[in-house]
Amino acid sequence: MKAVDIIIKKREHKELSKEEIEFFVQGFVKGVIPDYQASAWAMAVLLNGMSDRETTDLTIAMAYSGETMDLSQVVEVCLDKHSTGGVGDKTTLVVEPLVAACGLPFGKMSGRGLGFSGGTLDKMESIPGYRVDLSRAEFIRQLKEIGIVLSGQSTDLAPADGKMYALRDVTGTVPSMPLIASSIMSKKIAGGAQAMVLDVKVGVGAFMTTLEEARQLARLMVSIAALSGRKAVCMLSDMNQPLGNAVGNSLELLEAIDTLHGGGPGDFVEHCLAAAAYLVVLGKGAKNLAQGREMVETVLKNGKAWETFRKLVIAQGGDVRTIDNPDLLPKAPFIETVVATTSGYLKEVNAREIGETSVDLGAGRIKKGDPIDYSVGVLIHHKVGEFVVAGEPLFTVHANAMDKLLVAKRRIKQAHIIQDEFCEPLPLFYEIVE
Repeated sequence: MKAVDIIIKKREHKELSKEEIEFFVQGFVKGVIPDYQASAWAMAVLLNGMSDRETTDLTIAMAYSGETMDLSQVVEVCLDKHSTGGVGDKTTLVVEPLVAACGLPFGKMSGRGLGFSGGTLDKMESIPGYRVDLSRAEFIRQLKEIGIVLSGQSTDLAPADGKMYALRDVTGTVPSMPLIASSIMSKKIAGGAQAMVLDVKVGVGAFMTTLEEARQLARLMVSIAALSGRKAVCMLSDMNQPLGNAVGNSLELLEAIDTLHGGGPGDFVEHCLAAAAYLVVLGKGAKNLAQGREMVETVLKNGKAWETFRKLVIAQGGDVRTIDNPDLLPKAPFIETVVATTSGYLKEVNAREIGETSVDLGAGRIKKGDPIDYSVGVLIHHKVGEFVVAGEPLFTVHANAMDKLLVAKRRIKQAHIIQDEFCEPLPLFYEIVE
């Protein structure tokens, strides 16, 4: 077999065999197939798609491209949660300690930002000293000792996905449904997850812009989970406006800290509680969703979730002083709040435009290996459907240079549309796929 023949076959809309997929994945991991051929193949997949069978074969090939982790000797049910990527999506920082505080061990391998979508690891690295490079042995030991881990993907687990994940970000192939599904599910299978909540974002600020696309991805991932002996629940959630108020690494960390102290924006709090309740049920910690919801609300109110988050930070080398006193976290040198110039109902807060602006400010990567500025980002002060009064704060920009601040102000103002007529708030969730 030759890599170029496989690329051409997919370019010509033909279905790849299991053997061809395994050959390509193994060659890419070993370095026999170079980045430029993998990029061409990924673009062919983006343009021409894959069948369910091809996608499942790709997922399995990627999952077993390296070592796999068996956590059955450590925990009864290993839980996981994954988002397909959104703007202002810092839910893992709250959901994981909520579930772990309910007595259900939660070991998660997370990723960095892709395109305009922020990465959980980048947010956690806003905390000085926080380690995201735990070894397999460290991951297992920490899960056993304190019941919570949030680390990067180990290089020996699903290495094909690690290489492809970084490549997709800089080759315009992030929005491919088969590549998204196989990326997510290969990590879950390799990492030992037995039950998971998958948060599939829908809207202009998501890779799935329509509800039909989101349903298709959700169905595909639930199918892959079932075929591999796992359980999965997919939540189809709105991403036409940012989730919560904060967009940018340390700003989102601050919002998560506020939420774990009983504050936080209403939409973000509800999203976290809903996801955590499903996880508690999947982990057999509750008999039904109502009981699961009661449990996660209790650990949020009594402070156990916050204490669990502190244990996580301490265990992974983070300077806990910076979360106990968030004034110590990175701060941008240029901060400016823009007020509304007219009164009316907020019709639109374009999540994609805000996400891309945040990347341009330095909160994300334009090309592979770019450094991240943890201090920059945007705070959005209103939600779609709210009545805004002229002179009220509309948004706040945190920038590291005046020229970037001026460009960001213009773009984010254009991302807000205010009208005289009443408009309905956006739904938080569209549906659940089980």
